[in-house]
Amino acid sequence: MLQKRGLKKVSLLISGVLFVCMALGQTELRPNILWIVAEDMSAFLGCYGDINVYTPNIDRIAREGVKYTRAFTTAGVCAPSRSVIITGMYQTAIGTQHMRTNGDPRYQPVSSYAAVIPETVKCFPEYLRMMGYYCSNNQKQDYQFEAPVTVWNENGPGASWKNRPVGAPFFSVFNFMITHESQLFMRKKDSLLVDPAKVTVPPYYPETETVRNDIARALTNINILDQQVGQLLDQLKADGLYDNTIIIFYADHGGPLPRMKRELYDRGIHIPFIIRYPGAQHAGTVNNDLISSVDFAPSMLSLAGLTIPAHMQGKAFLGKYKAKEPRKYIYAARDRMDTEYDRVRAVRDNRFKYMYNYETGKPAYQEIQFRMDIPMMKELLSLYKDKKLNSLQASWFDPGKPEEELYDTEKDPHEMHNLAADPAYRTKLTELRTAFQNWTKKYGDMGALPEKEMISRWWNNDTAPPVTSKPGMLKTAEGIMIHCPTAGASLGYRIIKQGQATDTPKRIFLSWDMSAIMNPAANGKAISAPPEWHIYDGKPLKLNKGDTLIARAQRIGFVHAESTFVQD
Repeated sequence: MLQKRGLKKVSLLISGVLFVCMALGQTELRPNILWIVAEDMSAFLGCYGDINVYTPNIDRIAREGVKYTRAFTTAGVCAPSRSVIITGMYQTAIGTQHMRTNGDPRYQPVSSYAAVIPETVKCFPEYLRMMGYYCSNNQKQDYQFEAPVTVWNENGPGASWKNRPVGAPFFSVFNFMITHESQLFMRKKDSLLVDPAKVTVPPYYPETETVRNDIARALTNINILDQQVGQLLDQLKADGLYDNTIIIFYADHGGPLPRMKRELYDRGIHIPFIIRYPGAQHAGTVNNDLISSVDFAPSMLSLAGLTIPAHMQGKAFLGKYKAKEPRKYIYAARDRMDTEYDRVRAVRDNRFKYMYNYETGKPAYQEIQFRMDIPMMKELLSLYKDKKLNSLQASWFDPGKPEEELYDTEKDPHEMHNLAADPAYRTKLTELRTAFQNWTKKYGDMGALPEKEMISRWWNNDTAPPVTSKPGMLKTAEGIMIHCPTAGASLGYRIIKQGQATDTPKRIFLSWDMSAIMNPAANGKAISAPPEWHIYDGKPLKLNKGDTLIARAQRIGFVHAESTFVQD
């Protein structure tokens, strides 16, 4: 028995080493990759030193993997940040900087639109699919544009690695909403798992019962998140995949509370980022390199051994094509938030943060209606009106703000003391100001354009978005060829067998699906899903008599177009 156990351990170790080699691009095999994505969460985790949360599952990922201490997003809010993550391009370079472009009309001053990004740019999972990966997303996208059907093999409730073809590597994303800003007020009557009396109140908040309760609510939601992550990891283990999958945990931007979300201070853009490699390689490692969310896309392609497209603006920090030198700076931007316009840019090195405010006549605080249901937000406004906040706490509501800000994040982690006017820091101010200017010059900044003018340019002064050309189908002796004259269009297709229209595949809600977590009654129930969209690779498609071929073409930001062919 002991001998068998020893052989099993050796087998697991060899398996782990094999998959690490794959991650480094040393074989032609591809590693499985799992993304666990939390919404609106700073690094409030046990593994990052927070004593008020209980996160054993996420802490285990860190204990068995690599914990990054200086990971940052390019925006302190969801949709602009997600557009960067999926494209590997800065939001200010591709016009996805406003929050958001397509949503509830109550929260945006312009009609909904999809950002028309450069024709060379594709969502990075499409490249993985071209190399044989099964890509699933469960289930949030929010990229500021409609993702072409070529991005995911499946997207939505039930999407997982479970539905992939036998032997196919997978890239699976699971998005957890429990830590989202909305859960601060939607769950305000639920029991707390964290004692409000024991939480740490940062100096930009007053010491009140309401503030403590809201902080405890945010931390309680993180406790629940950890339980949900545990369910997902249990499923991965049950499927025999835990030790041959690269597991990555991160948040889409910083914390959900007022003065955190939407801000470019570290509390708005600093995130947890943890990687567990197969076989727990590099267990317990702490990495202090600067990384940016614009680096995620090229890093995933590099992990899979794929060449990084030239248009990507991030740099790989993992895998075969890892950059030779770590980053010196990370960059971030803030533009319209819901109905409120502002324009702020930031650059940060390992210690200092520089911010440039284009709209100095506006307060840092914005009247964001979505967060007004957070009890703390209402109280802060009331206390400010009654002059019961100290000068640091009240500064958020000041009628204007300085053109430049500079913070020593080591001595002043809450970024409360602006050093921009201090002669002792003039050299650092000049250095970071120059880095900001060079970044803007290199990649451009579409935030300089009024939003309506930007849309008008994309739409060629029309009142409606451009439409992708209808895909053409050419019948040849070898099969059907698909083409589309629209530059940059992705081509997807479905083949529906004769009589298949009502015989759609079934997928199962699992206990760790977000849809099932939010609706427990759905657990274990089957759902119908239409035939999968495949990426057209330029080769002739063979059809049987009675088969229906549906082709869809879409350039990102354009309206998609479809054509149908029935084999006679």
